[in-house]
Amino acid sequence: MMSDDDNSLQSDEILTLKAFFDEHTMSVHLVERNPPRAKRGTPGNWELVELSDRILTYEELDILAEAIMETAEHDKDSFIEIEEEGAAVVQLRNLRIAIARRPFADKMEISAIRPIVKLNLEDYHLSPKLMKRLESRAEGILVSGSPGSGKSTFAAALAEFYGHKGNVVKTLEQPRDLQVEESIVQYSPLDGSMEKAADILLLVRPDFVIYDELRKNSDFQAYADLRSAGVGMVGVVHAGSSIDALQRLLLGGRVELGQVPSTVDTVVHIEDGRVAKVNSLSLKVKLPTGMSSSQRDLARPVVEVRDFELGLLEYEMFTFGGEKVVVPVRSVTISTARGEERRRGVPGETVPVSLSYSKKKVTVYAGRKYAKQRVELFAEDQYLLTTVIGGNGESSIRVKTRQGAVLVDAMEDGLKITAKIVE
Repeated sequence: MMSDDDNSLQSDEILTLKAFFDEHTMSVHLVERNPPRAKRGTPGNWELVELSDRILTYEELDILAEAIMETAEHDKDSFIEIEEEGAAVVQLRNLRIAIARRPFADKMEISAIRPIVKLNLEDYHLSPKLMKRLESRAEGILVSGSPGSGKSTFAAALAEFYGHKGNVVKTLEQPRDLQVEESIVQYSPLDGSMEKAADILLLVRPDFVIYDELRKNSDFQAYADLRSAGVGMVGVVHAGSSIDALQRLLLGGRVELGQVPSTVDTVVHIEDGRVAKVNSLSLKVKLPTGMSSSQRDLARPVVEVRDFELGLLEYEMFTFGGEKVVVPVRSVTISTARGEERRRGVPGETVPVSLSYSKKKVTVYAGRKYAKQRVELFAEDQYLLTTVIGGNGESSIRVKTRQGAVLVDAMEDGLKITAKIVE
């Protein structure tokens, strides 16, 4: 292996990928007429560095590519996953290698990716509430994140978590690069088809299938078919946010809107190798937020997307004018400091409330415990207004009123808002 003091590579060293890896290397990128480069660090905390000032040639990379292909053909623990004119994807032991050449690419390129982090679910320090959901309720999970965020590492940890709970766990991958224990069998497309592989999987009767990665229509459809057959599913999808992952689920009619909550009930978004956001989904028949209560005939099936930990409504998904729409429901969390538990209705008691607003109204939610109570709302200790919590545990204020406008301005300015029972 190249030492830190040696900034050059000999031709024979280029014939093995080991020359480019150390214990901190996530991936190596070898491009014709460029110096060798590598990503070093951990998911979310890495840098691209040059390994040498030596310029790589087409001949060297071509010989290396042929050696990789030949090794994969004869090694029982390696596979050639894809082989097309100008492109190949090889799983060489724990290395995922992508080879590109003309006419697919304008230069010869070899990219080798090695997982350097393997975690257990305990390493993520998830809340007891989320652990309980993953163990007993979540059966349609999407793990979303940008490339290199660590979503596949989390999916692998979930696979082993379910395996240790006495479940039969399988994976569907192309290429097969999830780092899982020997008891978990990893499947790839059968005759180039994930649908055919899914058909075989149903005969195996797995309890959970880890699907890495969902990209094409056929991937999402195979995921939905397995889920509708009663198989617990964990799908990995490239997305910048949880709602982006759900948008991909709806794209092109991949999953019907009414079937979304039964297909995906939990979205776990990964950033920088950690769980950054969790959303839960449910289906309700109601009037979408923002529509007037006088328009009761517009009630329809609505998919609610809530922040799982806080329970706050963040998005609504429904059909309007023949189109599927995803509407953000602007929400903020208001002070929840309550001090010691007091009896209901004590004057001056701090009330834990949440606020959300749409184009037409601001909703103040306190819960049925505070039904019929008059409460005062403050922004940074400045009095805003007094309202009455209704029997359903909430109060609605029209945005066009002075009070509604004051509340919207305070929320958009990010002011700290508190609520107290009127003395």
